[in-house]
Amino acid sequence: MQTSRRSFIKTTGAGTLGFSLLPILNGLDHLIYDLPPVVLPRTSPESQGISSKAISTFIKAITASGIQWHSFMLLRHGNVVAEGWWKPFDASYKHTLYSLSKSFTSTAVGLLVKEGKLSVDDYLVSFFPGELPAEVNENMKKIKIKHLLTMNSGHAEDTLGKMRDAKDKTWTKAYLELPVQFEPGTHFLYNTGNTYMLGAIVHKVTGQTLEEYLEPRLFHPLGIEKYDWEKSPDGLNTAGYGLRIKTEDIARFGQLYLQKGKWKGKEILTEAWVHEATSYQTKSQEGNGDWAQGYGYQFWRCKPGFYRGDGAYGQFCIVMPEQDAVLAITSESWDMQKSMLTAWENLLPAMQPGSIANNEADLIVLKKDLNELVLPVVKGSMSSSSASRYHDKKFKLDRNDYNASAMKFKFSKDGCEWIIKADKGETAIRFGWENWITGKNSLVYPFAVAYRVNVPSKIAGTATWINENTLQLNARFVEAIHGDKITCTFDGEKVSVTFLNTISENTKNSPEKRSSLSSIIE
Repeated sequence: MQTSRRSFIKTTGAGTLGFSLLPILNGLDHLIYDLPPVVLPRTSPESQGISSKAISTFIKAITASGIQWHSFMLLRHGNVVAEGWWKPFDASYKHTLYSLSKSFTSTAVGLLVKEGKLSVDDYLVSFFPGELPAEVNENMKKIKIKHLLTMNSGHAEDTLGKMRDAKDKTWTKAYLELPVQFEPGTHFLYNTGNTYMLGAIVHKVTGQTLEEYLEPRLFHPLGIEKYDWEKSPDGLNTAGYGLRIKTEDIARFGQLYLQKGKWKGKEILTEAWVHEATSYQTKSQEGNGDWAQGYGYQFWRCKPGFYRGDGAYGQFCIVMPEQDAVLAITSESWDMQKSMLTAWENLLPAMQPGSIANNEADLIVLKKDLNELVLPVVKGSMSSSSASRYHDKKFKLDRNDYNASAMKFKFSKDGCEWIIKADKGETAIRFGWENWITGKNSLVYPFAVAYRVNVPSKIAGTATWINENTLQLNARFVEAIHGDKITCTFDGEKVSVTFLNTISENTKNSPEKRSSLSSIIE
């Protein structure tokens, strides 16, 4: 991907400023949207024109790619024909969407257009007369909602970083004070600040945050529940990232667009808006990959001729109208283009126009393949003489960046429990011996990577002894996206702990910056 998109990933991460409360449900007079939730129907792949063997081949290709997928759900003709979660991820867990959130913000704008409350030709500055600087940049005056939607605002760099760094003013005011170097409509740049401003416009027009506005109009009709969306310090949803929903929710969202805005026979979005939002509106990035096929209203065009919403590290809602199919993906991918090619090369040729004969043997194999999906675990030894020596011993921590004062390790035949005491209380995380164990409650990780994993999440863990004195704990934030490698080195009366988050482990431009822990037995 191009520099602008990488800059956004570095700037935002998976979580920044806290986690939103459950949505406040006002505006429920729109009874047309008050539809019962829908469970997507399940059926065999063959009945919808795809062989079970082809999907098993797809799964093998995912494994061979070396990319870590967390889940996928494939729909054909409105039916779920295959779905899988790599343990410890699970169908019931919400997942961080990163920039796939942008497509939901675009949808909110489409709903306001349908309600006659704004037009894509409205000027940005008209919504914020009280927050404009004394002298407004001439190009800023020319920015329309359409320019925000198509990432053609005219900025030379993503505005989000400067918005977040402006501690003495709102993000909206900070954006409006920034220079706009190019004529709006002439310069494509992936700019998450633009999406935030779309959310701010929704708030100005309705008095509601994005999630409040979308709850009765989109989330409730589609059966999207128990979601959350991060907020800025100003109380507005971050808009361009930060939404967490389940894999099936992503698939439902894609199916809504595939059905041209209709759900259960009711019009949620107009067909005209769906067409406009997902069509080529502007040239996008350079090259010949799937980011160079053009951009719509917070949707990307794809090389095979369809469209997608996507988010960093491989969160996808891929809509294929010609194939009458939707593919929802969550992952921690270090090569999103490779992830897409894995899907294009294996699934597109497999989609036949009509149903095909069932093959029970292939279907049994596919069910087995889906049931056995699991993230790899580090293998060492499941026992060490150090376990009995240090079991349940209290270690006093030296002064550290995390305000942690003490910790313990409790070893059992099933795994290890790591207990950390800090000024905000005690946190206990369980790790299975070379086997994933997931905690029951969502936690705020005490050693969070800035802007990455500081949203509450269930934590899954594995443990292994690298040698007699070195314990490796591997944590995965299954309601977020990333993970952490925790290396504990026991030496006499002391133990030291170092951290390596999965982004730093797998990329070259995000070095691990967290400090280590040192301690001694009390």
